[in-house]
Amino acid sequence: MKLEVKGIRKKFDGTEVLHGISFDAEAGKALGLLGRNGAGKTTTIRILMDVFKATSGEVLIDGKPFVAKDYKIGYMPEERGMYPKKKVLQQLIYFGELRGISAQEAKTNAKELMKKLEIEEYTNRKLETLSKGNQQKVQLAQTLICNPDIVILDEPFSGLDPVNSQILKNLIDEQIKKGKLVIFSSHQMSYVEEFCEDIVIVNRGEIVLKGNLDAIQKDLGEKKIILNANNYTLQELETLCIDRLSKEVAIEGKKKDFLILQLLNGYSKKDFLEKLNSISVDIELFGDYKPTLTDIFVWKTGDEQ
Repeated sequence: MKLEVKGIRKKFDGTEVLHGISFDAEAGKALGLLGRNGAGKTTTIRILMDVFKATSGEVLIDGKPFVAKDYKIGYMPEERGMYPKKKVLQQLIYFGELRGISAQEAKTNAKELMKKLEIEEYTNRKLETLSKGNQQKVQLAQTLICNPDIVILDEPFSGLDPVNSQILKNLIDEQIKKGKLVIFSSHQMSYVEEFCEDIVIVNRGEIVLKGNLDAIQKDLGEKKIILNANNYTLQELETLCIDRLSKEVAIEGKKKDFLILQLLNGYSKKDFLEKLNSISVDIELFGDYKPTLTDIFVWKTGDEQ
């Protein structure tokens, strides 16, 4: 199953907030839909959910117009929408029925999901009596109660401790392995890197970067290296590169433990390594630079404010 978003535009009261959004998502993969607050992610998701109609553009599934009601969609919004004073199992069954499955199927699915999420003991507890992390797990159970074809997760790990995060990670990974189409939105980039083969970064209603994450990291890291030395502080090493190595490298950035350098004038890593040895730099760290998703995200969206 392949979802195609083509040239989506959306106006509210005459103001356009999405400016021709286009991307693809495939079953059996997770797509990371990323952007700063107000960038247009939630509006895009709501168009996919058929909550909003696009002003123009189209959404296709396997080459045909996508009709949301014809598919089982599991949506976990950032703002939770369950009933705090209702018992957990009771409302999971209710949400399952709303999504078109029988009460018995919803009960069976709910119990299975609660077991996987390690919240069986809260079956007959009111939602409001649970911790934030366990409420989050109930919300994920509600998202998956109908065994959806398409799973859309908006900040699913918000507020979770490492143990509960791992439980959720296992269940989300299971959905991907089952061949579900998963769209994953989060500001926690480490989770996006873990789950998502492909990413889309939205900024001010436009896509500023999309594609395979590994390929993007390789492309952005081309001819870039990391460097630190035992006999220079990082500041001293930076000065050395500016004063004595400006023909060979340009400083691209600085992390806590190393410089990021761009090789210049056809210099290879081997050439530069020999140069460093010739001027008695005692190398502590030297290698290819692979930008993190956080690096990439800040680079593509950091000028917004």
